Amino acid sequence: MTFAVKCSLCEFFMMSITIALSKGRIFDDTAPLLKAAGIVPLDDPETSRKLILATNRDDVRLIIVRASDVPTYVQYGAADMGIAGKDVLLEHGGAGLYQPLDLNIARCRMMVAVRSDFDYESAVRRGARVRVATKYLQTAREHFAEKGMHVDLIKLYGSMELAPLVGLADAIVDLVSSGNTLKANNLKAVEEIMPISSRLIINQAALKLKRQAIQPMLEAFSAAITPLTPLSPYPLGAAT
Repeated sequence: MTFAVKCSLCEFFMMSITIALSKGRIFDDTAPLLKAAGIVPLDDPETSRKLILATNRDDVRLIIVRASDVPTYVQYGAADMGIAGKDVLLEHGGAGLYQPLDLNIARCRMMVAVRSDFDYESAVRRGARVRVATKYLQTAREHFAEKGMHVDLIKLYGSMELAPLVGLADAIVDLVSSGNTLKANNLKAVEEIMPISSRLIINQAALKLKRQAIQPMLEAFSAAITPLTPLSPYPLGAAT
């Protein structure tokens, strides 16, 4: 391989961008932002078994990973950019990541929920020790510590709503969107911890080394963000 060819390859990789995304709602909500930046995947991640997706641009590719893994791929440089929920970033810690934009997509709430017949307020007043099931251990730990509550945290990876129904936990900390799943399982939301949305994250080294390629995407994403409208108040204390 000649020196000139090697230089051309180096320039290509210095200008090429890898974006980490997860399937589902975040990918669907991200598609218009990608299109605004002139990026269109050549395969549908919901039907394709490929984990690396080519796009209409030779210098941009998408990698499909678990939502909880997006920050890790970006942190260690396996991806230059990614889109991750605030919930995931709080658990990850955000080390090595630049978070320039709240994209206002995949919006929901992080909430505490209990069985409809469980008196949560009384348990808080009495200083009772409450068992809480969640996959968001860091967020839950900080929330209950700020309230001065004694809790036993139980790590789960899914089907949170089941935990109070079978006696595994008194409460859960989980994401709530419409509240239909809580209602279907006779649960009620009792506290809102924080609103959640998805952020654009960038590897700090990539931002310096590939700024010429990243900056136009950053500007396109910023221009395409839908203006933020406040979430409607969530009715607490009722199985709604």
